Amino acid sequence: MLFMIDGYAKQYLEGDGIKNYNLRIIKPGEFIGLSTVFSENTFNYSSIAITDCHVFLVEKQAISKVIKQNGMFGFNIIKRYCEQNTNLINTVRNLMYKQMNGRMADTLLYIDSLKNENQEIFQLLSRKDIADFSGISTESAVKLLKLFEKDGLIELYEKDIRILKQDTLLELSRKG
Repeated sequence: MLFMIDGYAKQYLEGDGIKNYNLRIIKPGEFIGLSTVFSENTFNYSSIAITDCHVFLVEKQAISKVIKQNGMFGFNIIKRYCEQNTNLINTVRNLMYKQMNGRMADTLLYIDSLKNENQEIFQLLSRKDIADFSGISTESAVKLLKLFEKDGLIELYEKDIRILKQDTLLELSRKG
């Protein structure tokens, strides 16, 4: 298991070698591979750094021992694990029930929510990365971004994206 000290990474499901699906951005203070503490050592996803990262490698047995000895630590680990599980369920729900506009709105709102910690978060991601968060092709993502810009919802400047009408994006997200 890894613990992110500094930097950002993306967690993704590998597809057929061409298509991936991005699950989340891993920030400082988060675990990578938390599920291995409670299950087998097989990872169901991959992670790749999007900035320079510093991580600690934590042995599975060491975490298990601390969890058994420290109830509050164990509670916090389980809480993080449940948050990640909820995120995965919401991701599946969005893919199953939302159309492209709703998924793109979700993606933009999610990435924008990380701006408090890193103002350049959009600049760290390619249009393909954004498409992979939405579960759509890169071409469709570019078209949707241009459409959102034309409708005055966002502003595109090179790789950066600025949300102009968050309430409208939230409505698109809700309606799917």
